[in-house]
Amino acid sequence: MKQVIIIGSGPAGISAALYLQRSGTAEVMVLAKGTSALEKAEKIENFYGFSEPVTGAELHRRGIEGAKRLGVTFIEEQVVSLTLDEQFRPVVGTDKQSYTADALLLAMGASRQSANIKGLKELEGRGVSYCAVCDAFFYRGKEVAVLGSGAYAVHEAMVLADTAKSVTILTDGAELTAEVPAPVKVISKKLQSVNGKDKVESVTFADGSVQPFSGIFVALGVAGSIDLARKVGVEVEKNRIVVNDSMQTNIPCIFAAGDCTGGVMQVSKAVADGAKAGLAIIRFLKQ
Repeated sequence: MKQVIIIGSGPAGISAALYLQRSGTAEVMVLAKGTSALEKAEKIENFYGFSEPVTGAELHRRGIEGAKRLGVTFIEEQVVSLTLDEQFRPVVGTDKQSYTADALLLAMGASRQSANIKGLKELEGRGVSYCAVCDAFFYRGKEVAVLGSGAYAVHEAMVLADTAKSVTILTDGAELTAEVPAPVKVISKKLQSVNGKDKVESVTFADGSVQPFSGIFVALGVAGSIDLARKVGVEVEKNRIVVNDSMQTNIPCIFAAGDCTGGVMQVSKAVADGAKAGLAIIRFLKQ
């Protein structure tokens, strides 16, 4: 039977999972770890079918329980990479193993985490990158840094370690939450700025010390839908994944739904996106 992987257990991902599982077309796996944006909502009272307000955490729990009842498989692992195999099938890498699918749905919501570091945004595309797989080639033999403190940052650092002269993880004062193998270095001091006129040249720490780097790769928190999309050439525009009316990206086997595609960031819109994506994936697998 065909295999579908859904990354994200929010309204869009669960909605798609329900349609896919009920169709009997494929085995459905949902990969998710950590707290979703929905769980942080204190009260929701504009969603169809609830006479009284419901917390985001409760709505999230009910969605997952409904999908489990139908037989959807849930795996709690942190996604750190996305590639395509020789047959152009999606291969999802986690902090523990990898999974291959016939179709993939990106439904991890919109990225809400950023670093307020002077120079970081200004030097995007000029030494500040968000994809090690995409840009490692340009930093062969150079000293680079990865901004982050978790498994995602470590994964990006190891990708860069194959070509860069040296790789340093900058935690910006955050506690390191993943094991860092050699030869990657770690600096845990708070950052003040990323420096450079036309391109990245160095970083300045809060204590006034300066460290030279040719590139800074941002890998804060966990990899989001847009981070993963960029790794395989999915079209991204103005911080949203570009999809057609069927929620399909420019790569036929990869779909996206929910907040990561832009528009109104509401539960009702995410549920509708997920339904469209689920039905579209069913049609795609039957081709």
